[in-house]
Amino acid sequence: MQTCITLIDLLEKKMLLILLGVLILHVIILILLIVSTAATAWSVANSGRKDLWYKCSNSGDYHCLPSSNEDWIQAVQALMILSVLFCFFSLIAFLYQLFRLVKGGRFFFTAIFQILASVFVMCGAIIYTVMRPEDKKIYTHFGYAYVLAWVAFPLCLISGLIYIVLRKKE
Repeated sequence: MQTCITLIDLLEKKMLLILLGVLILHVIILILLIVSTAATAWSVANSGRKDLWYKCSNSGDYHCLPSSNEDWIQAVQALMILSVLFCFFSLIAFLYQLFRLVKGGRFFFTAIFQILASVFVMCGAIIYTVMRPEDKKIYTHFGYAYVLAWVAFPLCLISGLIYIVLRKKE
């Protein structure tokens, strides 16, 4: 009898650790998405930086101009904002389902939102990769915000798949 109680306590502690781990992963993904959307380093060159919102120049004095009004950059902006929103709503849905979901239920609603967030960030990064203008005179490379967006994509997808598999224990 004592062994069964110890085993049940161990399983409960293990489940709490899994839930805590998933929650921490989700918060990390949300932070990555917010930073990659707001940071000023999607494209970096010696003469300045470009991001989703501004084009900043180091020549002479430091000044920033609004980003172009082209459709592709607005699509990337919208997709990145949607990825942040869906990741945030997924976190809220997870916390709600954690306390309201029936025993044995799966976190499908949370998983759908998280997978949609991963699709949005992937599409935004692909559009930026394909459409970013190349200046032949200036060598530019992708900045850390662009890399963070690509890092957030697989983490977000993995998190969504974990939510599909995850089941609230009885």
